[in-house]
Amino acid sequence: MSTPSSEALNAALETVIDPELRRPITELGMVDSVAASADGMVRLAVLLTIAGCPLRDTITADATAALSKVPGVSGVEVELKVMSPEQRNALKERLRGPGGQRGVPFAQPGSLTKVYAVASGKGGVGKSSVTVNLACALAAQGLRVGIVDADVHGFSVPALMGITQAPTQVDDMILPPVAYGVKVISIGMFVTGNQPVAWRGPMLHRALEQFLTDVYFGDLDALFLDLPPGTGDIAISVAQLLPNAEILVVTTPQAAAADVAERAGTIATQTGQKVAGVIENMSFLEMPDGGRMELFGSGGGAVLAERLSAAVGSDVPLLGQIPLDIRLREGGDAGRPVVLDASGTAAARALAGIAGQLATRPRGLSGMPLGIQPR
Repeated sequence: MSTPSSEALNAALETVIDPELRRPITELGMVDSVAASADGMVRLAVLLTIAGCPLRDTITADATAALSKVPGVSGVEVELKVMSPEQRNALKERLRGPGGQRGVPFAQPGSLTKVYAVASGKGGVGKSSVTVNLACALAAQGLRVGIVDADVHGFSVPALMGITQAPTQVDDMILPPVAYGVKVISIGMFVTGNQPVAWRGPMLHRALEQFLTDVYFGDLDALFLDLPPGTGDIAISVAQLLPNAEILVVTTPQAAAADVAERAGTIATQTGQKVAGVIENMSFLEMPDGGRMELFGSGGGAVLAERLSAAVGSDVPLLGQIPLDIRLREGGDAGRPVVLDASGTAAARALAGIAGQLATRPRGLSGMPLGIQPR
């Protein structure tokens, strides 16, 4: 067979996706050189962003697999190098645009990312579990999704997603870990063990701001922010940094929980944000005989949606009711959200149904440049 051409080799490498940046390594300038000898042996040199790149083995394996499929290739040798400061700057410009400028990309007028701030009036209603399952359900549909774990004091998203990998830092840019197709950032990735984070208002605001400016998420279809319970500093910071974020309010069926959750939703009247909907969690327990046991009462979600509709002056729908399901808890403990494995369970179906509604909601054009000039 003839020696593989450079065009064929580069075409194969275009299918190799960087596991953190989620773009082809050829597009990111990571291919330093690739050539095949007369006997079909291919030698590839890949430029890593940093020497300790945690996914270097993944890149090596994916590149080897892609090149091995090219006709005439008898073997592949991969050499891993490290980008120079100039090459890293060039990479940042590719990702962030000319000058590698920083800012909150999701707050720009031209952003098409749907931003959902998942809120609750109090803790213990399953807000974080709902967040990760909705994100994974959307990613499973092929959407580009990210999560910011904004609950700095009570972070839980990394464990719920099974993430143990630390983010990769490229100078002043942070590359978030990816799990189940979802890019995730959390303060829990920067602390040792189960160390508490004892921060006050200005520090909380700065942490959220850094997550939104320094972390490179790329082009996302949806970004979820898992907020701490209540209407404190983080909720106000989200309104300032992401004024286009829409609020998803999670509650349980009991009247007391709905009363408290109403406060988390009506903050929109002060911040000018929109309430995307209400999600009722722990709605009922399915019994073996097909009946339902309503352990925490009933109707709280519907009542909350009605109250919020009146408070904000627009329709706030009840997006869904999620039943109690031991597999939902087991999935969280195992770090694999239930929507990925147990699509036949009532909880997974309810979560997938809510995600489907969010996926089909149109992005408003208010405030966006349309590129039209008067004549």
